Amino acid sequence: MATDNRDDQNELKHRRAAIDALDAELLRLVSERAAHAQAIGTLKSGPAYRPEREAEVLRRVVQANRGPLTNDAVAGIFREIMSACLALEEKLSVAYLGPAGTYSHAAVSRHFGESVATEPCASIDDVFRATEAGRTDYAVVPVENSTEGAVGRTLDLMLQTPLTIVGEIKLRIQQNLLAKGIAIDAVTKVYSHAQSLAQCVRWLAQQLPSAARVAVASNAEAARLAASEPGAAAIAGEAAAAIYGLDVVAAHIEDEPNNTTRFWVLGRHGAGPSGKDETSLVMSAKNQPGAMYALLEPFAKHGVSMSRLESRPARTGLWEYLFFVDLEGHQDDTAVAAAIAELKLRAPFLKLLGSYPAALV
Repeated sequence: MATDNRDDQNELKHRRAAIDALDAELLRLVSERAAHAQAIGTLKSGPAYRPEREAEVLRRVVQANRGPLTNDAVAGIFREIMSACLALEEKLSVAYLGPAGTYSHAAVSRHFGESVATEPCASIDDVFRATEAGRTDYAVVPVENSTEGAVGRTLDLMLQTPLTIVGEIKLRIQQNLLAKGIAIDAVTKVYSHAQSLAQCVRWLAQQLPSAARVAVASNAEAARLAASEPGAAAIAGEAAAAIYGLDVVAAHIEDEPNNTTRFWVLGRHGAGPSGKDETSLVMSAKNQPGAMYALLEPFAKHGVSMSRLESRPARTGLWEYLFFVDLEGHQDDTAVAAAIAELKLRAPFLKLLGSYPAALV
């Protein structure tokens, strides 16, 4: 038995020594990578952040991954390496729907890493304005949820903004009931964003049928209120619990287990082709029979796949609509460019919202 224990200790010592040597080599390689990134920053013109380049790097390392780390873990490690290297060239600033602890905040971290300056905003309108005015380099805004559908205010503002979509983020939403020092049966009021309340409606009906439900501007604001009000709870993410000193009373209370929110990254420049891209646009149709067919026919003709079609009231007349469309491919791709060129001749109104790397899922 003693011999076995000694063998285990020797094996442990050997593996720890191997890890120490690998750590030293990793540090050397990361520092060498950072030096190359710093040198590239002095050579290239235009924006320091190139979403298409970062997407290519992440896809490559995920495809090369053979475990035991998950693809998500590997992507997260390389995201932070790229974030730190980019900060050597330029410290980016990103506006999002705050306060700290919202899912928008989590989306910023997932896409840009931790080496960026963040500016929480009180509304989606303020997020747009911060980047339009040049106070921040980029904006992250929610565009749709797999359970509750489109975020109408984001789509409405995309009609007017000069900003361009340069990236997308898909964030798995895990809702939690948070409170401070109370059990679930003591909860009399639940604060959350309206969409989060809707995403947990069945759970609330079963577990807290008598509790008042109060919609507020964000999940983080809900957590802040719950932290200061006896008997109150919030529906929010674990990050909000940590920031506002709340306990997770019940975890993963969303009604749909695959609940996901999609975000757009907006900037003042475009994104080049990355090899796996999406293009978003908005268009109107003439108020006559066959008008929608005429708009969709160029996509079929040129073999362009349409992944999303969302209608919104045009606000210019009764029963007039705008159509938001997501296409597979980049606007510089031959087939997509040909389809859009035809569409420009047929649509009374057409605005390209941007081409950008598809989210790494």
